[in-house]
Amino acid sequence: MEQLDVAAGSAPAQTLARRGWRAPLALKFALRDLRGGLSGFVIFLGCIAVGVAAITGVGSLSLSLKDGLAREGGAILGGDVSFDLAQREASGAERAFLAGAGRVSSVVLMRAMARPAGQPGGEAGNVAMVEIKAIDGLYPLAGTIGLEPATPLADALSERDGVFGVAVDQALAPRLGVSSGEEIRIGQGRYQLRAMLTKEPDQLAGGVGFGPRVLMSEAGLRASGLLQPGALAHFVYRVALGQAETPAPDAAVEAFADRARAEVPGAGWEIRTRKNISPQFSRNLDRFTQFLTLVGLSSLIVGGVGVANAVRTYVARKRTTIAILKSLGASGSRVFAVMLIEIMLVALIGVALGAVVGALLPYVAAAAFGDLLPFPLAPAIHPRPMLEGALYGLLTALAFAALPLGLAHDVPAQAIFRDAIEIVASRPRARYIAIAFAAAAALLASALILAGDRKLTLIYAGATLAALAALRLVAFLIMRIARKLPRARWLPLRLAIANIYRPGALTPSVVLSLGLGLALLVALVLIDNNIRGELKTAGAGEAPSFFFLDVPSARADEFSQFVKQKAPDGKLALVPMLRGRIVELKGVAAEKAQPKESAAWALQGDRGITFADAPPQGSTLVKGEWWPKDYAGAPLISLESQIADGLGLKIGDDIAVNVLGRIITGKVANIRKVDWRVIGINFVLVFSPNTFAGAPYNDLATLSLPGAGPAREMALARDVAAAFPAITSVRVKDALESAAAIVSQLASAVRGASSVALVAAILVLAGAVAAGQQARIHDAVVLKTLGATRGRLLTAFVAEYALIGFATALFGAAAGTAAAYGIAKSVMSIDFTFFWPQALGAAAAALLFTVLLGLVGTWRILGRKAAPYLRDL
Repeated sequence: MEQLDVAAGSAPAQTLARRGWRAPLALKFALRDLRGGLSGFVIFLGCIAVGVAAITGVGSLSLSLKDGLAREGGAILGGDVSFDLAQREASGAERAFLAGAGRVSSVVLMRAMARPAGQPGGEAGNVAMVEIKAIDGLYPLAGTIGLEPATPLADALSERDGVFGVAVDQALAPRLGVSSGEEIRIGQGRYQLRAMLTKEPDQLAGGVGFGPRVLMSEAGLRASGLLQPGALAHFVYRVALGQAETPAPDAAVEAFADRARAEVPGAGWEIRTRKNISPQFSRNLDRFTQFLTLVGLSSLIVGGVGVANAVRTYVARKRTTIAILKSLGASGSRVFAVMLIEIMLVALIGVALGAVVGALLPYVAAAAFGDLLPFPLAPAIHPRPMLEGALYGLLTALAFAALPLGLAHDVPAQAIFRDAIEIVASRPRARYIAIAFAAAAALLASALILAGDRKLTLIYAGATLAALAALRLVAFLIMRIARKLPRARWLPLRLAIANIYRPGALTPSVVLSLGLGLALLVALVLIDNNIRGELKTAGAGEAPSFFFLDVPSARADEFSQFVKQKAPDGKLALVPMLRGRIVELKGVAAEKAQPKESAAWALQGDRGITFADAPPQGSTLVKGEWWPKDYAGAPLISLESQIADGLGLKIGDDIAVNVLGRIITGKVANIRKVDWRVIGINFVLVFSPNTFAGAPYNDLATLSLPGAGPAREMALARDVAAAFPAITSVRVKDALESAAAIVSQLASAVRGASSVALVAAILVLAGAVAAGQQARIHDAVVLKTLGATRGRLLTAFVAEYALIGFATALFGAAAGTAAAYGIAKSVMSIDFTFFWPQALGAAAAALLFTVLLGLVGTWRILGRKAAPYLRDL
């Protein structure tokens, strides 16, 4: 800007003032000014780049994961189309229908107990719940299986001298205390460990497992005696439509799935295709991606405060240049236009940097964690998340830069004579306020348009606006209280308090950046600890000690007597259990229903169902009446209240359920409220007892052993496995530990994404300290001239940062606690506990960081010489 070829009063200057600057000339001046470098825009660039990188990276990772799943869909699913039946095998007609379309491979999935073959009585040794996968000779239709040592799959699972072979997960052998070549017992069969599983191509299709995998042949599973009527087994049939060399096109795959639904409507099977391996997983991935994108947007908004501080510093640094332009006839609007172009060019650099870093994140993840990730990742450059991140970044920069840039409009021309002259206007003109609000509105509109869940986005936007308003109010109150405090007698404290409310004070910027970052950190810490606490509480008191699956109904009394003998102080409960799939609601196919998001899971796959002559324990009737004990009419259903609301059902409505290949239609007779936090036996659907008269079923049992230790629980599991080989014992503490591990992984992902917002907050805090350095240099110079020592000034500055940080830390801890409480009670429906050491520890860390950052900025100020600054006053 300073290299102008016009002089005040000259003809070119008069023409320039009369006609105004055209956009190309303004762009030329902006580019010329940028030749001086970006040394004053480091914080600005960091705030923009970090937020854009987070948004772009999350979107790119999500799309790379979807591409990986789509690319490996056939291998993960085990074929082109999968048909899943609960508790029954496909009929001859159903098998014929599938075989008419292509090659068919069958897999049986179930849980059982494994124990070393050397302890037939179970008095010694270990037992473990395992996830059995029994396969036929065509497995796998797609992908490859990995065994160690490398051996043909058929040989590893074949029968030798009456003993079938198995390939097992590497975690099972040490758990049972056996090694390769030794034998284990599952059910009534003996199996030899012949290989370790190193790769299972369709592992993801089986969902979350709670035990090590055991791979065996179908003949081997039948030899175990576990496949009894009513057993909790899934029979999965995978169909490969084309040849191995020429897979069928996607259109043919979808057409066959639609034909199966139309021609075999009563089968009750769950159909999945290679393009839609897990609808629930896809929905969860989209939801989690949107959540992390909003977290990235939060970092941009927090960084917007740093943008505003950087632009304000930039305007102050360019006052002399602005005054020169005005003295040459430039209007305030033209000055604003040139500076806005320059700022947006810098923002574009930050956006480009962040977009590149975010786009490369899938490649980094694949290189660093590719072998550890349980999902296939296909790294690629995805333009859409890059464009989304760029749009969010540029709109954020414009929204937060417009107001401080508007102050340049009123910088007077006489500022050329005194560098330290104050800017006259304390607030920008209406047109610049309108620009800022328009950019903010465009940012919100973009988030709503690009979001999959607009309700969540609106809630987020409202919470963000409320948080910003609350923090601004907190800053105002801190400054107001500081102004009203009595005059302190100690000079450093008096200076510190005065600095809190002085014009251009750091208080608003520090409160906003530190408050938002700390509130987010405290909320995440408390939510994480409450979830873990809920799991521990359930494991310690409310939950039973064991679940027993596949208790044969014919041996239920014998099993009860056995458990009472082994655990006389235990409390045993048994209920009948079947698996069923909802196929119609009020005469409408379940696929065409439009449930609420909270109840959609009830229509996905098969659900556990039961029948009872009295309301289950832990549930309360809220509508309707329970049927009489001797009821013998048409099937009646008791429905859980939240599911009833989510599916739009009321008393008298019909529900059709496919159970064991039969369609059973019942009327809703009553609605129950269930406390799901009590980990006991309860079901969404409870039928009247006459509904399943004569149907094969097994019982589900729970056992509570108050105060029992791990040794006693393991001994009981061994005894049950030896006496009842077909019964699967699920130790609740083990299941809760698996759930806690999953929660920990999700929490780590959230903390990792949220750390971006914390980094942005740190950048903003550093920018606020840097922005106030010029004013503090003048203060220090004047005070040192009047006799203040370096130690006294340092004490005053430390006291200032400590007071601001302490007040902000209290608010951040309180706001984070309130947010965690709301999420725990309203969203997660769990009890809330205030973990004060963690919350106060986070607040103390934030306070210490604020003081240290202030010290770093202050120490450089105290060493400046007074003479150069006194000349400009």
